[in-house]
Amino acid sequence: MDRQRLSSIAHSHHPIAAPISGVNVNRLLRRADRGPAARILDLGCGEAAWALQALAHHPDGHADGVDLSRYALERAAAAAAERGLADRLTLHERDAHTYVPDGDYDLVLCVGSTHIFDGVAGTLRMAGRHVNSHGILLIGEGFWQAPPTPAALAALDVKPEDYTDLAGLVDVAEQAGWTPVYAHVSDAAEWDNYEWSWVGSLTEWALDNPGHPDAADALAVAREHRDQWLRGYRDVLGFATLVLRRA
Repeated sequence: MDRQRLSSIAHSHHPIAAPISGVNVNRLLRRADRGPAARILDLGCGEAAWALQALAHHPDGHADGVDLSRYALERAAAAAAERGLADRLTLHERDAHTYVPDGDYDLVLCVGSTHIFDGVAGTLRMAGRHVNSHGILLIGEGFWQAPPTPAALAALDVKPEDYTDLAGLVDVAEQAGWTPVYAHVSDAAEWDNYEWSWVGSLTEWALDNPGHPDAADALAVAREHRDQWLRGYRDVLGFATLVLRRA
């Protein structure tokens, strides 16, 4: 089954693509407010849910969204048109590494996409190039909420050093020259809603399309992901979204 299609189905009931509720997304964006005419950049934007919501907070602003997935960008364009924001969102189908920085964005977002830059340290360095001197860098990253178990490491296919704890995550930001001015740590309810939405959307699609050649594969992927979460990293992996300014 096409992985882009699968991912879009799985996220169809949770387009934010991170374990964060809508009220907390808005709280983060309010704390990151840079004025009505802010320039916004979303790296690894997916369906651009963060960028679109940021535009709602910046009524005279403009956003650029960068992603490799044509399918996700098509959905982003449709969502922008539906919300009357198509003229304020420009979508770029390209690798975020190749998006040339002009260093003059007021708000740069990279939530749940730090793998693009090989982790949080690379994201702070690479995404930070796009932020102006008074701007905000908003990143969402995983951390060890509890000491990683062998089951969690296997489920996530990571090594213990691939994540740090929450205090260590803040240290990494500060060592890179960024200071947190606000943060949100996703709670158990947000994680459960995110994971059940991911698994449930894919499962329901398969059950609603039993004759589709990908239905069996979709069910298998959903079941595998559910087991990795429930038997592996649930209550072990946390997720924090940091609002950062230059020190």
